Amino acid sequence: MKTLDIEAVQAFVHVADLKSFTRAAEAMDSSQSAVSLKVKRLEESLARRLLERTPRLVRLSAEGMAFLPSARQLLAAHSGALEAFGAPTRRLVVGISHHIVGAELPLLLRQMKDAEPRVVMEVRVSTSRELLDDFDRGVLDVAIVLRHDSRRLDGELLLQEHFGWMAAPDFVHRSGEPLRLATQAEPCSVRSMAVAALAEGGVAWTEVFVGGGVMTVGAAVSAGLAVAALGRRVAPVGTVDVGALPGGLPPLPSRDVVMHSSVSDAQARSALRTLAAAIRSTAA
Repeated sequence: MKTLDIEAVQAFVHVADLKSFTRAAEAMDSSQSAVSLKVKRLEESLARRLLERTPRLVRLSAEGMAFLPSARQLLAAHSGALEAFGAPTRRLVVGISHHIVGAELPLLLRQMKDAEPRVVMEVRVSTSRELLDDFDRGVLDVAIVLRHDSRRLDGELLLQEHFGWMAAPDFVHRSGEPLRLATQAEPCSVRSMAVAALAEGGVAWTEVFVGGGVMTVGAAVSAGLAVAALGRRVAPVGTVDVGALPGGLPPLPSRDVVMHSSVSDAQARSALRTLAAAIRSTAA
């Protein structure tokens, strides 16, 4: 009977989810060439082409799409077998900035669950400033935040977040009227960044919506109520950067997304490798 290499199946699932051999290698603490070889051998074993590869894109073939659900079931069964004797669980408390997570959050959570089923993750979403305070007090195991200044330069750089003045396609800013702005409540460093950019550009503004997180601010933007400073990576689908249009708004600076971690055990570090790779994959 033909058998499948579990690590090869895991490599395939990672590449399928992250759409990148590089990110899959990061999640598996391996090299890109090793992951590519595992997937190639899996394809040879199945006599099927599972992935379509181009220099800029990796995507599932029709046969890969058909195989993916079964591959997930196989990995889940394998994990269940390993846990048959009551393997201990690890609780991981992770804080993530409002401005870093968007519609991709289900993907991030699924990736972590697939990588380390015995890790129970508690997620707290707040401002970068509050999360760093909680991390320093030992309340959080991990803090994933935006770096707004040079006061703290430690942590692992995940990606650079590029901000834009995001609005609905039919949003209209009439000349001579204050810009209608949606923000988060103070203190919010992105709000301060946006207000400073408008002041420097001499743009009058009025706050018409104050949200309790990026999802609520994004909803106001999608509804056409206002424009908001949001990371282009996590802005609502269908919104546009009106600041990039001719005669648009003053440019916004980019910010580093940084992960601070106090964990040292292999189980938690494996889960964090997967989380970091999944977050990086959203910038592609």
